[in-house]
Amino acid sequence: MFKRKKQQNVEPPAAEHAVIARYQLSDDEFGGVEERESFFTLEDGLIGTIEAAGAGELDGHEFGGGEAVIYMYGPDGDRLFACVEGILRSHGSRPATCTVRYGAAGDPAVRQRIVDLRAAD
Repeated sequence: MFKRKKQQNVEPPAAEHAVIARYQLSDDEFGGVEERESFFTLEDGLIGTIEAAGAGELDGHEFGGGEAVIYMYGPDGDRLFACVEGILRSHGSRPATCTVRYGAAGDPAVRQRIVDLRAAD
């Protein structure tokens, strides 16, 4: 009547990697209405590209303190960044940087790299 389910060897999920894009806004607060709208359009393009590639997800954005920040997550930071790099570089707001983080946010030893979106790598 009671059968024990066979235990499966399940690997824990890989640490989630992040791609975090930061753009300077035109003022020290939230930027202008048109400026914010341009980031919503940017997000739409990012979402479609990330989903089509199966590279992760766009988690959201923040405006404030003179910058716009877009958060993207997936199992492979390099693959996710490669997927969105061209779109991120095409946005006109400058200066802009992108942090590619290879592991959990709370891990003080996590490796990360910062990419200047103005420069051609």
